[in-house]
Order: sequence, then C-alpha cells, then structure tokens
Amino acid sequence: MGILVEIGSFIKLQRTKKEMTQGELAKGIVSLSYLSKIENKKTDASPEIIQLLCTRLGIQLKDGFDASIQEKCKQWYNMLFEVNDKEEIITTYNELQEIMDTNLTDSLLMFEIHKIRYYLILGKLDKALVKINELNEMADSFDNLHKYYWYKFRGNYNSASGFFSQAMQLYKLAEEKSNRIDIEVKEIADLQYTIAITHSKLRNTLEVIEYAEKALDIYMKEYNFFRCAQSHIVLGISYRRIKMYEKAIKNYNLARHLGELNKDKQIIQLTNLNLGYLSSAKGDSKDAIHYYLQVVDDPEVEQNARLTSLTALIKEYYSINEIERTKEMIKKGFELIGTKDVEKHKVHYYVLNTYSYAINEQNNQFEKIVINELIPYLTNHKDYANIVVYANMLGNHFEELGKYKESVKYYKLANLTYEELVNL
Repeated sequence: MGILVEIGSFIKLQRTKKEMTQGELAKGIVSLSYLSKIENKKTDASPEIIQLLCTRLGIQLKDGFDASIQEKCKQWYNMLFEVNDKEEIITTYNELQEIMDTNLTDSLLMFEIHKIRYYLILGKLDKALVKINELNEMADSFDNLHKYYWYKFRGNYNSASGFFSQAMQLYKLAEEKSNRIDIEVKEIADLQYTIAITHSKLRNTLEVIEYAEKALDIYMKEYNFFRCAQSHIVLGISYRRIKMYEKAIKNYNLARHLGELNKDKQIIQLTNLNLGYLSSAKGDSKDAIHYYLQVVDDPEVEQNARLTSLTALIKEYYSINEIERTKEMIKKGFELIGTKDVEKHKVHYYVLNTYSYAINEQNNQFEKIVINELIPYLTNHKDYANIVVYANMLGNHFEELGKYKESVKYYKLANLTYEELVNL
C-alpha cells in the first residue's frame, strides 16, 4: 500500500483540517506520544492502528491506485493549467474535496499541492501561503513529481506576491526536477514561458529571449497559437528594451496576426499597447497615441488593460503638453475605475490623481500622493521604470517652485534608480 509510506503526514493533515487535537484522535487507540511519533514519521504503526485512526477521522483507507479519483483529479488539474471558468473550477474542487475528506488515497498529496495553484487563481494569496506552510512539514518526503509542482506553485505564489528573485530560484528548482520525471511537453513549455516572464520582470533580457524561444518552439509544434502570440509579445518587449526595434516590431506583428486568426481581442490589444510603448521609446508620440487609443476605445478589452493603456496615454499627452486631452483621459480613467474598484486598480488610481493634481497645480496634494503613496507603491512592487518617471516629475516640480534641495533629492533618486534598472 503506497500511501502507508507517508501515512503519518496524511493523518496529521486530515486531523488538523478537522480541527481535532492529538488527544481526541489518540484516545483509546494509542498513547499521545505514540501518535506524535506516527504523525512525525518517527515510527511505523501497524495497519490495524492506522485503520482505527482513519476510522475515527471518518475516512476510508483506499488500497493503492484508485482510477476514478485519479481521473477526477487530472480533470481538475487541467482546469487549473488552462485557467478555465472559475465557477467550474470551484465546483470541481468542492466535489473532489468531498471525496478526499472521506478517503485517504494516493491522489491526496498531489491534490493538496495543487491547492496552492487553486488559491492563486482565485486571488486568495493568504490561503495559498497557509497551504504552503501546512505542506512544508511534509516536503522532505515528496518524490520528484510532487517536488516539481511544489517548486513551481511556490514560484507562482512568490511571483504573484512580487518576489520575482525568489520565484526564479523556485522555478529553476522545478526545471531541474523536470529533467527527472515524465511530464507532457505542454507542461515543459509552460514552465519555460513562466521562467521567461519572470526573467522579464527581473530585466534579464537575454535570458528572456532564450526561454521565450524555447517555449515558442514547443507551442508552434503543438499549434497553440494563443501561447505562440504571448511568447512573441514577450520577445518583442525584450527586443524593445535592448533597442532592437525592428525585431521587436516583427514579433509584435506576428503576435497580432495570431490574435487576428484566433479573433482574440485581448492579444490584439496587448500587441497595440506594446507597440505604443515602443513608439513612445522611439520618441514618436503620434504613433504611440494611435496605438494606445486602439486599446482605450475597445469596450471588449478587459478593464485593467484599458486602464494601463489609458495611463500610458495620459503620460504621452502630458509629455507633449496636450493638457486638454490629458484632462479628458483623466476623467475617462476615473469613470472606468468607478467607486468600487479603487483598491483593485490602486496604481492606476494613484497615477490619475497624480496628473490631475499636477495639471490643476494642487501642489500639496500632488506632493503627498507621489511621495507618500505612488513612489512607495512602485518601490514595493520593484517597478523601477516608473519610479524613474515619477521621481523625475517630482524633481521638475520642485525645481519650478525654486525648492532646489528637494529637486536635487528626487533627480538623484531618478538617476540612481535608472542605474539600478540598467544593471538589473
């Protein structure tokens, strides 16, 4: 019986989930100290004792492989992989949890590890962390397959939390484990794409290109056009950063072509957003504005993408002194966020207020929001590129007011941050 090897950890897991004390579980079956040894894998209990403990926990000890449970789990894992309809994911999870609550099977550990991914998809980072801490006590006994997902999903958690260096360390451990296990090529491509994205966050441009091209090669063979398009966008971003604009444009155009083939508005407009960034980097405001407007004016594009493009558009109009157009876009931004989604779109809300205060010469409010809210937020999220933008904006603001000491302070912050950005 494979599960008996780690039965102590599973019993502990089920006991804590049912909020039972060790004393409540052990009473009349074993001593408290003996149960503690079982749970901490310091002794091997007899099958009879294990059966009694499982009975008290209200669970059946399944003997070996259970095809029906395994198949149900696989179905759910695939939903998490593709990030399907959340309601369907939640429904299937609840069905599986009911099975796991009453059966101790070989599928339980993989199910518990996948809960990390599940909570992340639902945006419940606190629950994902609780699950990570809960499973950490068992991690030493994971086999290579379990370790692969353990490292990958913990990487996902760190990435979602903005800790990209830690995420990268975990993804590299997952990559090392992937060489020792038999997994589908789509899973290998997904890890390579994820590593490319993380390198992009860390501004490791050459590594982004290496991993995005690896992932792209698999996606092309698998005819996964959506992922191909995403890989081309990541490559385009990297080539833009190293000022290889022709290669960047080529990749963006390939992404947009694939988006048009699939009638995927999100991909098409993500491409337009990045073409806007590229045009702005080249100093071509007219083209940048054209691309940003494509996204802003498309009601089918999801809210965050429209707001991202809108704030980029505000920066562009403001930089060329198109004040009335800047005001129009600020108003549009506040309407798009509304009153309910301020917390969800906090950075956009800060940016809208920043430019509103700057245009209306509300100096105190401008200084407060940029110094106390926006720059700390950007620092916390390691958004160095925008720290440079808003530190320079503050430097210029204080210089115009004749506050040269404050002006120098923020110009210095912009320069130091830019140096850090270049050296990343």
